[in-house]
Amino acid sequence: MTGNADYSREITLELVRVTEAAALRASRWMGKGDKIAADQAAVDAMRGMLDLVDIRGTVAIGEGEKDQAPMLYIGEKVGGGGVHSPEVDIAVDPLDGTNLTAKGLPNAIAVMAVGDAGTLKSFPGFYVDKIAVGPRARGCIDINDTVRGNLKRIAKAYDCRMPDLTVMLLERSRHEKLINDIRKTGARIRMITDGDVAGAIATAIPSSGVNVLMGIGGAPEAVLAAAALKCLGGEIQVKVWPRDDDEKNKLIDLGYKKGDFDAIYTTDDLCRGDSVMFSATGVTGGDFLQGVLFEGNTATTHTVVMRAKTKTVRYIKAVHNLSTKTVPSRSESKEVQI
Repeated sequence: MTGNADYSREITLELVRVTEAAALRASRWMGKGDKIAADQAAVDAMRGMLDLVDIRGTVAIGEGEKDQAPMLYIGEKVGGGGVHSPEVDIAVDPLDGTNLTAKGLPNAIAVMAVGDAGTLKSFPGFYVDKIAVGPRARGCIDINDTVRGNLKRIAKAYDCRMPDLTVMLLERSRHEKLINDIRKTGARIRMITDGDVAGAIATAIPSSGVNVLMGIGGAPEAVLAAAALKCLGGEIQVKVWPRDDDEKNKLIDLGYKKGDFDAIYTTDDLCRGDSVMFSATGVTGGDFLQGVLFEGNTATTHTVVMRAKTKTVRYIKAVHNLSTKTVPSRSESKEVQI
């Protein structure tokens, strides 16, 4: 890293402003059935706000081709810093839960992570098999073990029976066998339609009632989840999961060897060191963040911001006056109303 060694203290609130802006813009599309417009609004706001942050950032993880959506792409340079500003890796999902927002469903968030250059693993925008837990079950998971083996150890960590556990996973046809295996253990299942960054974080929030996240989801979301769980003391393991030969060949073209498809990537592989910071702002509300609330001439946002180095977790409630509040728009090259 170059520049100010304590830059993380200086830009913490700036990261909050970035995710707030994305959430505010995206929330205007809640329930309107247009996930692309919601995502584009979040992307535009996030790009615009990042232009004001004193960093030289490189997007290590952005939205991938799995969604064919407007994106902050891998390798994109962001930030408004000069030659003496710190060089950082950035992982972003301007709107984790585009479908959730379009349908007005819970758990959509605007999310990003920032760490020293070389901190965040640059996964391509494909899919990975995941298992994630909070701090209480850290050290108990093995993605190569059976569902029963993992749940048995997690139950022991929680000092409960397997039927008392709740497993969260995406509601997808590819999870049919996983669902059957979980049900055979007696554990409870909580399915979500989208938004598995929030799902992974929920495992580290005692009030969520979620003990473990399992299943196949996006690789960018896995890196963001790793950043959050690093701050919260949790754990995630993933393995690359190409859906078909075409994706497998694309991964090989990107430098992956066939043996890499069996490799296990841990929290520390996805998010190295302790420099990472994580910020997420609720868009539609959910397990650990309230959504954007428009009331009269104000909009209220709820954000969580964390630092891995100190394990500090801050919840920030902000009330924005809509008569004066503006957000920089990269696409329009000007400040725009929410």
